[in-house]
Amino acid sequence: MIWILLVTAPLLAAGPEWPQWGGPNRNFVIPGAKPIAVWPESGPKTVWRRELPFGSSSIAVDGNRLYTMYRGDDDTEAVLVLDANSGKTVWEHKYPAPFLKGMNMKTGPGPHATALIDGNRLYTVGVTGKLHCFDRRSGKVLWTKGLIEELGGNVMLRGYSNSPLRYKDLLLVMTGGTGKLLTALDPVTGAVRWQGGDFGNSHSSPVVINVDGQDQIVCLVEKAIAGFDPANGRTLWSHAHENRGGDITSTPVWGPGNILFFSGAYQGGSRALELKQTGGSTTVKELWFHRQMRVHHSAVMRIGDYIYGPSGDFSGVVYMCADIRTGEIKWRDRAIGRANTMLVGSSALLLDEDGNLYNAALSPEGVKVHAKAKLLENIAWTPPTVVGRRIYLRDRKSILAVEVPK
Repeated sequence: MIWILLVTAPLLAAGPEWPQWGGPNRNFVIPGAKPIAVWPESGPKTVWRRELPFGSSSIAVDGNRLYTMYRGDDDTEAVLVLDANSGKTVWEHKYPAPFLKGMNMKTGPGPHATALIDGNRLYTVGVTGKLHCFDRRSGKVLWTKGLIEELGGNVMLRGYSNSPLRYKDLLLVMTGGTGKLLTALDPVTGAVRWQGGDFGNSHSSPVVINVDGQDQIVCLVEKAIAGFDPANGRTLWSHAHENRGGDITSTPVWGPGNILFFSGAYQGGSRALELKQTGGSTTVKELWFHRQMRVHHSAVMRIGDYIYGPSGDFSGVVYMCADIRTGEIKWRDRAIGRANTMLVGSSALLLDEDGNLYNAALSPEGVKVHAKAKLLENIAWTPPTVVGRRIYLRDRKSILAVEVPK
């Protein structure tokens, strides 16, 4: 176990700008933000760039610090904290993480999950299910849990990738297995509060939704999607979705009309469900299902009554738009392909796997690109992080910060 304090910097008092997977609301939307200004043909201004070993963890931000993870070349994983203005290391913690039997990491060794900022604590999870709680100022380890060996979780084919979730006074992690798909921990001590759910795990991260006044934790699991009571882990409802857990990576999208959209790669396809709740009982109505849209591991976006995202596995990927209520495909665009999508005010920001960043408008009529810049040279599967005019990006070998015009 190693932690190193290299650079000290004051922390801002305001809450985290990007505290977790998917941003402030875990949905890749920054509501009320100003649209992203169109950058010149030369691209956004590069603030800094540095090499960074492999990792697909996205970048959490609190004040002038960035939090992410990477894998070393010595069977270790590392939690890395950087100065947001220079890219220099603030602190770093490395720990042993040899791959487990049953894992196949040929598509990338991880880490995959994104750090969670919670006050003065930072939570991270690696591909072998090592959960750490840090003092985020100093890097001191406050406690650890083995999601697999201690909590009975599943060994995932591509390694553990579910990003932790904070709900009220609970820290929630997906573990997997009979009676323990979802585990609630005390965020201060790491003690188990409850476990619930009889499902195998997937690579997708849990989200909180509110169904007619009732909070629920929704998890896309192996061969199903399900909602859980955050008070005790009781399964409130489930709906079959035939797919292997190792193939499900994208995050469910919840929105107006009580519509829940989710998708899986290969033969999984996409579904939209309408949820209603009365007296603690939830009814589920399937609005549509088809395999024309198969989201692999990218963040998708709902704007109005339409869903936007990439469809395809490892070849022939197209970017498309579908009606959230009917599933009707409105268009397909082969120029963008596999890309993560986020909404900043009225601006759609897309980062494709070739490292191209797009400032665009999305509508049922198509994609209107306002600006495009080639910023990364290696495969880029990690969603960007946006804080004000600053955009943080990483690929398989580097991390950088750019700024857009005012």
